[in-house]
Formats: sequence, C-alpha cells, structure tokens
Amino acid sequence: MSEDAKTIVENGGDAPPKTAKQIAKEAAKQAKLDKLKQKLEKQQNAPKKEKEEKKEKKKESKGPAFYDVNTPDGDKKDTLIPLPDAYSPKYVEAAWYSWWEKQTFFKPEYGRKSIDEPNPKGKFVIVIPPPNVTGSLHLGHALTNAIQDSIVRWHRMKGETTLWNPGCDHAGIATQVVVEKKLWREEKKTRHDIGRENFIKKVWQWKEEKGVRIYHQLKKMGSSYDWDRAAFTMDPKLCRAVTEAFVRLHEDGTIYRSNRLVNWSCTLKSAISDIEVDKVELPGRTFLSVPGYDEKIEFGVLVHFAYQIEGSDERLVVATTRVETMLGDTAVAVHPKDERYKHLHGKFAVHPFCNRKLPIIADDFVELGFGTGAVKITPAHDPNDYEVGKKHNLPFITIFDDEGNIVGDYGKFTGMKRFHVRKEIVNALKEKGLYVETTNNPMVVPICSRSKDIVEPMLKPQWYVNCGEMAKNAIKVVETGELKIIPEMHIKIWNHWMEGIRDWCISRQLWWGHRIPAYFVTLKNQPSNKNSPSGDDSEHWVSGRTKEEAMEKAIKKFNTTEDNIVLAQDEDVLDTWFSSALFPFSIFGWPEQTTDLKVLYPTSLLETGHDILFFWVARMVFMGQKLIGKLPFKEVYLHPIVRDAHGRKMSKSLGNVIDPMDVIHGISLEDLHKQLYDSNLDPREIEKAKLGQKQDYPDGIPECGTDALRFALCAMCSGRDINLDILRVQGYRFFCNKIWNATRFALSYFTYNFEPPTDNRFIGNECLMDLWMLSRLATAVSETNRGFESYDFGLATTAIYNVWLYELCDVYLVSLRDK
Repeated sequence: MSEDAKTIVENGGDAPPKTAKQIAKEAAKQAKLDKLKQKLEKQQNAPKKEKEEKKEKKKESKGPAFYDVNTPDGDKKDTLIPLPDAYSPKYVEAAWYSWWEKQTFFKPEYGRKSIDEPNPKGKFVIVIPPPNVTGSLHLGHALTNAIQDSIVRWHRMKGETTLWNPGCDHAGIATQVVVEKKLWREEKKTRHDIGRENFIKKVWQWKEEKGVRIYHQLKKMGSSYDWDRAAFTMDPKLCRAVTEAFVRLHEDGTIYRSNRLVNWSCTLKSAISDIEVDKVELPGRTFLSVPGYDEKIEFGVLVHFAYQIEGSDERLVVATTRVETMLGDTAVAVHPKDERYKHLHGKFAVHPFCNRKLPIIADDFVELGFGTGAVKITPAHDPNDYEVGKKHNLPFITIFDDEGNIVGDYGKFTGMKRFHVRKEIVNALKEKGLYVETTNNPMVVPICSRSKDIVEPMLKPQWYVNCGEMAKNAIKVVETGELKIIPEMHIKIWNHWMEGIRDWCISRQLWWGHRIPAYFVTLKNQPSNKNSPSGDDSEHWVSGRTKEEAMEKAIKKFNTTEDNIVLAQDEDVLDTWFSSALFPFSIFGWPEQTTDLKVLYPTSLLETGHDILFFWVARMVFMGQKLIGKLPFKEVYLHPIVRDAHGRKMSKSLGNVIDPMDVIHGISLEDLHKQLYDSNLDPREIEKAKLGQKQDYPDGIPECGTDALRFALCAMCSGRDINLDILRVQGYRFFCNKIWNATRFALSYFTYNFEPPTDNRFIGNECLMDLWMLSRLATAVSETNRGFESYDFGLATTAIYNVWLYELCDVYLVSLRDK
C-alpha cells in the first residue's frame, strides 16, 4: 500500500490536505485536458463553420469564382478584395489579358507617337513560327510560346520598341485532308465531285469556323502578340508576296522545271516534302496497315529471285525489298571487278513478265562482295537507281499511276494495286521457277506523316528551286558570325545540310494553297509536247504576276501573236514552306517598300525547334538574302523537342500527345479518352492510344495553370530533348502556391491603402537581415538577366526559384515571423 493510501485509512478515509505543488500539477493537467477538449470540439465544428465563413467571405468579396463574370472585358481586375487562402490558377490568371490588350501594351508603338520614332534603347522584333491553321496547340507550341513570350516581355521591360508578330500557316496538305474527310463524312463526296472552286469555298468556310481556335489558345497561354498584325499565309498581302517571289526567281533561273523522282503519296496523290516523311525502322518481318488495304502488308523482308540470261541456261540472282518494282527494271548492275560476272558484261537478262531485255551493266556503285553482287535497276522508282539510270542512259519506265495501281503492258498485273501485285509476283516467280527465297531484313520504311501511306518514289515533272549558291552564302554568314546559331552544336548540322543540299521541289498536287503563277504555252500551229515521253516540257512554260503578263512573255518568247497562243495555268500549288520562307518580310508588306519593312526588317531573333532548322530556318535565310539582300534575323535560337516522360516522340497513336489546355485546366482520364474519338485517329489505333493514356495519366492530368506550365517548360529547356513529366509541371504549380502564400503573408504587414514611399527614407536603415535579402535579390536579378542574354533559361528559372523558395520564404520571411 502506498504512503498516500495508508494516510487516508489512518485518517478515517479523509485525504490529507494537498500541497501547493500537487495543486499546481493537477491544474496544469486539467488545463491540458480542457485544451484538448476545445481542439476536438473545434475540429468537429470546423467543416460547418468553415463552409459558413467561406460563403460569407465570397458573398462580401465576390471572390475567385466571380472574377471572370464581374470583371468587364478590358477592365483592370480589382486586386484590393481579400485573397483566397490557397493559390488558384483560374483566380490569378482571369481578366488580365483583355486589359493588357486594351492598354496596347503589346504594340511596338506603346509609349511612342509612331513606330518609326527613334528609340535610344533600341528595338526587338520577332515573328511567330506560324502554326498550322488546322490544329490546336501541342506542347511544342507551348514551349515555343513560353520561351518567346518571356524574351519579349524582358525586352519590353528594358524599354525597347518591341514587336512579336503573330500569324498562322494555311498548311496545304493538312488542311485539305481535314476538309476532304469532312466532305466525305457529311456529304459522301470527294473534292472532284464538287470541283475546285466549290472545294476552295468549303476550305475557307472551315477556316473561318475553326481556324481561330489556335489564336484563342495562344491568348490563354498569355502570349503577348500584337494581334492587329496577325497574318495568315493566304491573306491577299502575303499572296502577292508569294507570286512576286516566284516570278522573280523564275525569271532569273533560280526556279526551274524538271522531271525527277519525288516523294509521292498515293493516298494524297501529291508530292510531299522530306519533313512530311516519317522514317520508320523495322527490326525485320513486320505487317503494317496501309490506307486502301483491308489486310496488313508485309515489310522487312528481302525477296531473292533470278533473271534468265539471254541465250543461256545461266541465271543471275538479285534481291529486293520491293519486289513489285521489278516490273520497271531496265538493267542489272554488277561491280566491274567482280570476277563472277565479268563474262556477262554487255549481255542481257530476259524480263519474265514483259517483252524487255535488261542489259548487264558494270558500275562500281555496287558493293563488291555484298549479297549476290548483282543489283536490279529501276530508275523510275528508286533514288539510287535513278542516278545509275542517268549515268548509263537507261529507259525510265513508270509502272504506277498516281493512286499506286500498275500501268503498262504487264498482263494480269495491269490495273492491280501495288501491294496486291507484291504477292502475285512472288507466286508468278514461283510458277516460272525463278523464285529463290525470302529472308528477314531490318529496314527503314518511309511513311507519309499526313496520310500514313507508304511513300513511293515517283518520276514527276515538278518545279524546283536551285539552292546551291544560296546554300554557300548561308554557310558563309554563319562562319563570319553575321548569323548566330544557338546552341552552337547545331552549326555542324547546318553545314551538313548546306554542303549536301539538293534542289528544293516546290510543287504540290493540291487545290488548297498558292496556285503556281506559271502557264503552259500551247502554240496552235504546233503540236504540244506537254505529255512527251521524256516529261521535259520546261521550255513551254512562262510565269507572270497576271495572265496578261504571262501572255506578253509568251508572245516575246515564241515570237508569235496572241491569237496563236493558248495559256493554261498550272493546276498545282506551291509547297507550304515556300510562303513560310517569305514570312519575315511578307508580313511587313514586301514587295512594297513600306514603313514597317524599313523599320522592322530584319527581325532580331528567330526562335524555333531544331527539327525544322533546314526546312524553315534555312529557307528563310535563302529568301531573305536572295530577294532583299539582308538576312531575315541576326540570331537563331533552337529549342529542344518535347517528348513524353519515357522519351518517346509525341504521337496520337500512342495517346501521349498533350494539349497544353488540358495541363492548364486539368482533365480526367475519361475525357482524355473522349478526345481520341473526336480526332482523325484510325479506329484501329484508338484502343492502343487509350492504353497509353491510362499508363501515363491513370488519374488524368491535374490542373496546373498557365504560369506553372510555362515556368516548367522554360526550366527544362536544355539539350536536344525534353522528357516532360506532368508531375514536374504540377510541382511548379505548388511553387506558385508558395509564392501566393508568401505574398499573402507580406501583405498582412500593410494596410489596404498602402502606397510605397517615393523618397529614400528607408535607405541606410536596413538591418543585417534586410541587407542579406537585398543582396540575394540582386544576385537573382543578375543571374536572370544573364540567363536571358545567353538564352540559358534553366539559369534564369533556377535563380528565380531559389530566391523565392530557399532565401525569401525559408529564411527572410521566417525571420520576420519570429520577431
């Protein structure tokens, strides 16, 4: 028994008087219990109380949910109302953009009487890489705009006359494909059913309805363009520049016509540029879906077969990945030093399916000792064979029509689709005893990025730009430093492209685009050679700004009279990259010598992705130097390419393409799936894409806001690729929340009507902590400026992040709180 219990018993059950120490101890214990009880009661009542308080607060202050509604378009947002407890991107970003526009902050004339008024602080001009009118923003666009808007605003802060010129590209192939699909879906008609004029009307109608979407998205990204200067590559002003450029370049011989191999899409029935060809690597035997075929087609194999030597029992074995092209073979090549075939030089092989003899030619382009040592030559359907055909003066026999069907006298094969013939030829070779074997063969397959068709090399008369001299000049300006390419690692690629440059095919067999201002001349008293076997009709073309001008040239060229001439304008349109190459000066009114052109050209900087260094950047340099005599810009900054978190290329079929709007606003997995059904994705690819989305975004994409997305993209901007993880973007959204809370804490030290003093009363009275914070801020400012000057956006974002998070919040504000 304890001493206390003994005492109680001895005193007849009464407890002894408590000491002061005991009373204090019990009081502290009770106070602790009371405090715990109050805490529990507060927690129980908190949801109801908090809900009522928020309701009253919203009612009194017209809080964040009412910002969009209660701030009239163009008015300045009311920033004196109580701030919410937590950062909300919608709350912060609402209403500002329309006010900025109304204040004309984005105009180069802002703060000046006119654009040509001298500014001692200088000027900064940059143009948008014009996005396709068909599309919506993807993360590549978002990166471009995050970088460019940051640079533009930095130059404005320095007081320079600053212009960021917006615009949109008519996107010839992409737009025509979209409208053709729409026409078929809604009316079950093709463009040929309604005719060129009516089809063009439908494209314009679609453009007016859907084409402004991307501009709305750019505004949502906060991009500070001068929207009054927005330029569309099919606007009359830009069309005039395109026509002028073509005619001038044709007159001086830079543009010419020639019959050569091109990348041909049988689905689009048009030539396409190299950038529109995806090179897909196959590990070996693979079956691919091809438009126009119900079954999958076999690729990644090498078919070996034999040609019979004329007048002999001997056979010559060749191998090919495209056995259907053997119908167009016009020779078999062997290496001149190959001892196995020296006795065959000058002899002929017999074609098994047509009345044609194939000469056995000796050429050192054949790799000695590789394979059978004999190579089939198809000059009209293979780039390497094309050169051999020209060298040995071989016939060029086209075996496909524009849709990829067999043409010519080939018996049962004539009229069949090219990949159906692939199977049938193998069967026919087996019947004749000429088939040897089929082996596995890793290879690269060219696929049209627009139609997903297999690209076919086809011999077509087209218009070309002679790039040789312009490429030499482009190398020179980089060597001399007149044009800076940043990062410098891309200079090697620049020189590689320029030194190995091929002439640029600018013809496209489309209806939507800039129709080529060239006219075929037929003389009524002479037969036309337009469809001559050689395809060389270059002498019968003239160009003109108008048909009347073309007629005058034709009369002079053929020394005849107008009534003896028939002019027919080329049905083709120009490659979209042609009008884009003129963009830095066509938007300012060239060929007219406008004030804008005199003051704003050349621009200061070209900022874009490194993947179009040749396709757009180089061609702008070509056209600027050739047509105006000045480079279109002084510096080129090439940003990385955005890939998914796994390093894969963004692809709709993989389901990993991210719309920046979905990152800004957030989106559920279910709604991501719905977007796939609204796209032009092949139904067979939708399930695959849904699996990709489920893997990458199992809970959808959280709301991050514009500021967090832009900051994240700039922070990750280094190297050749950005592997974008949405969780990292969300991390910068939390950083925005940290800034928000720090601001709310700082504002608690001021009254609502506080105005900073205009005198220097506080200078010299700083405490040690104040001086430390000012020094850290000065360092951050210096590093951020250095980052902008050198296009090192990682340096700038790191400086901003560190000064806010680790120095202001973690040290300085904590020291204020603890005072």
